Amino acid sequence: MKTLVAIPCHDKVDAAFMRSVLGLQLEGEVEFSFAIGSLIYDARNRLALQACEQGFDAVLWLDSDMVYPPEMFKQMWARLNEGAEYVSALAFTRKTPCKPVIYEYIGFRGTMPVCESMFDYPEDSIFEIAGSGMGCVMMTTSLIERVGRKFGLPFSPRMGFGEDLTFCLNVQDIGVPMFCDSSIKVGHLGYVEFNEEQYKVERSLHNETSKKRPVDLSNKGGER
Repeated sequence: MKTLVAIPCHDKVDAAFMRSVLGLQLEGEVEFSFAIGSLIYDARNRLALQACEQGFDAVLWLDSDMVYPPEMFKQMWARLNEGAEYVSALAFTRKTPCKPVIYEYIGFRGTMPVCESMFDYPEDSIFEIAGSGMGCVMMTTSLIERVGRKFGLPFSPRMGFGEDLTFCLNVQDIGVPMFCDSSIKVGHLGYVEFNEEQYKVERSLHNETSKKRPVDLSNKGGER
């Protein structure tokens, strides 16, 4: 199987992401492609078109703010060989409250766009989902082509949804099941601002700990 590892990004990627990608255990014929740009849907559409035009069998979508276990590629590749056409790893938002980025419902209630996270997912299992984010998803190129034939550019957003959930809505509309393998766990890199407020919280915790720490007088004047 010939797989395109498709990475939409801005002009830089995180070093932790790159380190995890270099550690992936690959199967079959694999090529990597970065699509640089500020419009994520445009980057995904360009990568999808590349995969279709160049005869790839599958696409592994990776986001450049995530980290991946070495065995992830082989696990997802195996799921496609078993017959799945869309498999997501288990990922979470990088802000509080932390939520799974897999969904039990994506759609509209009236005219209101709605997506509901699957909080009570089966652990270390493969199960059907209504869709997911694209931070770590492997899909067949055939699926992309079928979505494209019906909807045009497969990742161009519908009203109220980003490009990732739009694609999932499109897949729902053509009747193809999507799956998550929750044994494949990936990390989402977050960033914290360190400032005086943070320092004061940590200083307070340090002072409280110091008050409780017993003083060791057994080595007076000895080694430190």
